[in-house]
Amino acid sequence: MTGHDETRRGSLQGLLAYGLWGLFPLYFHALKPAGAWEILAHRILWTLLLCALVLLVRRDLAWARQLWQRPRLGLGVTAAALLIAVNWVVYVAAVLGGRTTEAALGYFLNPLVTVALGVFVLRERLRPLQWVAVAIGGLAFVYLSVAAGSVPVIAITLAMSFGLYGLVKKEVGLSLQAMHSLAAETAVLAPIAAVMLAVLTVRGDTTFTTEGAVHTGLLVAAGAMTAAPLLLFAGAARRVPLVTIGLLQFITPVLQLLCGVLLLDEHMSTSRWIGFGIVWVALAVLTVDSLRNLPGRSRTHPAEVAP
Repeated sequence: MTGHDETRRGSLQGLLAYGLWGLFPLYFHALKPAGAWEILAHRILWTLLLCALVLLVRRDLAWARQLWQRPRLGLGVTAAALLIAVNWVVYVAAVLGGRTTEAALGYFLNPLVTVALGVFVLRERLRPLQWVAVAIGGLAFVYLSVAAGSVPVIAITLAMSFGLYGLVKKEVGLSLQAMHSLAAETAVLAPIAAVMLAVLTVRGDTTFTTEGAVHTGLLVAAGAMTAAPLLLFAGAARRVPLVTIGLLQFITPVLQLLCGVLLLDEHMSTSRWIGFGIVWVALAVLTVDSLRNLPGRSRTHPAEVAP
């Protein structure tokens, strides 16, 4: 396969990955009346089962030894797992609570939060346009908080949890492949998920067997819905430049916003549209800076970018 064919294949994989993530609000909305905690538990357990089956068929288990041999790596996987669990449950709760647009804002803010973490945690030096983008992003945060009379907690939690998730993986040096990383993180969370399901069952708050076969099937499908876009993204990250991945990632929050406004009938006030507009200006500045510095950019591991 030629380099051009590889790039086309990678671009298609990236489009599919970010497209699927962007349509997640419709999937999670279809899981009602299941609550966020039940959906989180099923997502963890069915994803782990799917990963385990694939790894067993491939006889690909040797990588797991390093989790025991390298305590720092094991701690990093645990921290990453807890952060992504927070991200998942807050996102699902936002969708179920009719706040998909605020969740979309969180993913628009994520690149700016990642840049800010690089400055304040990793002591990285920013280029002038990156500083401009961060400043505009801060202005958007202040404006949205003042206009709404409260801090956009959901958006900030989503952006921070995913930003810290990527930071942990970078700092600990998690070099696991996408499937290995997903299996390890869901394995860490599986006992917690099992306890959550047990508690919900005792309280009579589970819907797995009470809402019909379609509902049950949709909950089981959470494993495939979690793994498929991640693996597509991993393929894209190997085949296309980082700047392309950076541009493709905006597909997800755009689709989330469209799902919330056009399909889920969520209201967007004028002040919120203005706030989104300010964020988009910041992202435009960040994108221009990336394009201007393209020759010096390098690829990154899939785990650092994938939502």
